[in-house]
Amino acid sequence: MPIHIENNPDLSPNLLAMPYVCQLIEQPEKFKVAISKPGGTTLVDCGVKTKGGWDAGVLFANICLGGMAKVHLTWSNFAGLHWPAVEVVTDHPIRACMASQYAGWYIKTKSYFAMGSGPARAVAGNEEIFKKLGYKDSSKTAVLCLESSKLPDEETALWLAEQCGCSPELLYILIAPTASPVGSVQIAARSVETGLHKLMELGYDLGKIESGWGHAPVPPVAGDDMTALGRTNDVILYGTTVHYTLEDEDENLKDFLPKIPSSSSKDFGEPFKDVFKRYGNFYDIDPLLFSPAKVIITNRKSGRSFSAGEVRKDLLERSFEL
Repeated sequence: MPIHIENNPDLSPNLLAMPYVCQLIEQPEKFKVAISKPGGTTLVDCGVKTKGGWDAGVLFANICLGGMAKVHLTWSNFAGLHWPAVEVVTDHPIRACMASQYAGWYIKTKSYFAMGSGPARAVAGNEEIFKKLGYKDSSKTAVLCLESSKLPDEETALWLAEQCGCSPELLYILIAPTASPVGSVQIAARSVETGLHKLMELGYDLGKIESGWGHAPVPPVAGDDMTALGRTNDVILYGTTVHYTLEDEDENLKDFLPKIPSSSSKDFGEPFKDVFKRYGNFYDIDPLLFSPAKVIITNRKSGRSFSAGEVRKDLLERSFEL
């Protein structure tokens, strides 16, 4: 059955993201970003030809979550490893994470490829997941977040506007490479979303989940894309703790809980870069691996809390080359 998300204009992820977008546009030097206008769209370069920075990463993550979460940086202890962390809190987990933040749009043209996430996905509505969510954002403004080391050209920008059904002037495109400060922050901020996606794949009713709270180490910026890919996955698989509040039967939760953490996968236990090299193909890796390290669930119906999985300091240190 579809998870119905009400099309409430007051909760439009595209419109709620715009105040954060405006901060980047109005103060590009402060946030170390650059603004251009391919085909009349607004392109915010957050790390391809610019440096970007941690503050821009926080704004990028907030935008990707459709303005319906709080993201902040801190320091934390990860099973004995004292390290910078990013925390995400949302009372609209499905709308913010699955209908906005999830990187489900494979953008490919003759000259360009990128992974698309952010609020514009809910406007374009061209992914299978939106049938499950029963949702489409009716906003005339679209905000798209891209993970790529190459800027889209004018032809691609205009094609994206067409896909979103909006005029070029109302399309805002943000882009950051994986190997960048913004990339490190915005990917580590996908803690809550990663757990939700795993639950959905397991067949759990996401409509029962009321809030999400995620906590993950921010990976050190890598010198190459492959190392960056490994580290950004490792912080989720081996460093992330997520907490969900929901209403359900305790017995039902006990069935699902052991299957959620990354430790439920046969590929668990080595840095992701090594796993990727072993398979040579991303899609051959066990899909059960892509999960938070530790999951905590509080059931408001019974007042009880349950947990599974653990943070692995040893694997984080190997990944970070400490």
